[in-house]
Amino acid sequence: MNLHALVRAALDEDLGPGDRTTEACIPAEAVGRGHVRAKQSLIVAGHGPAAEAFRAAGERMGGACTYAPLVEEGTRVERGTAVARVEGSLRTLLTGERLALNFLMRLCGIATHTAAHVEAAGGLVQVVDTRKTTPLHRALEKHAVRCGGAMNHRYALFDGVMVKDNHITAVGSLADAVARARAVNHHLIRIEVEVETLAELDEALGTAADVVLLDNMSDEDLAEAVRVTRARKPSVILEASGNMDIERIGRIRGLGLDLISVGGLIHQARWADLSLKLDK
Repeated sequence: MNLHALVRAALDEDLGPGDRTTEACIPAEAVGRGHVRAKQSLIVAGHGPAAEAFRAAGERMGGACTYAPLVEEGTRVERGTAVARVEGSLRTLLTGERLALNFLMRLCGIATHTAAHVEAAGGLVQVVDTRKTTPLHRALEKHAVRCGGAMNHRYALFDGVMVKDNHITAVGSLADAVARARAVNHHLIRIEVEVETLAELDEALGTAADVVLLDNMSDEDLAEAVRVTRARKPSVILEASGNMDIERIGRIRGLGLDLISVGGLIHQARWADLSLKLDK
């Protein structure tokens, strides 16, 4: 779903047949201006859907309202900072306010949460997200991850090959699953395989896998996996995942891993606090 369709559906959910309060209180010709301000230290993300919320509200309410970013996305701001200005039809401004803020608060929260993980990594290992995203909000949430300084894993099922535990169970063996994946994908597509033990890693290193995901391993096993892989097949990219929080990333960042994937960048992020106030 593209941004226009997503925001339109969200506006329809909130607005229904009309904004009873605003249409009763505010004359159609009234205009005004307001500012969106951070109520905490945060990383800015979400200008796109916020602007689209006011544009879509303007279509429904019959009056234009512009959303102008004042701070670039990916920038950290402190409490009280104005991150955007909204100006135009007061009916549109008041009707689009909550929807725009909901997008901003969610996405700034993800970006801010992500930034803390990136800081913990200290530049020694790349932090990436996963496909644990809110249905239909994936593009927005993955964009917020980038605003927080991390990188994206594969976007969806169609743009990368990742042989996971259930694929291996269904096929019968790790080696056979990787061989089947390699046989039908062209040479520019990397093959990633998930392993949970050092014995499975040994098997994976004997296949055509380009990337090995070390899932739910102890710190000690991760260190041994790095040692074995660098000695036997140094071209393999090593990704670690499972129970990766800020404290643990700080502890294992120097092991020599290439990637640490954290689903919690998105699904454990708390909304950031922002508000919109009209100028008096």
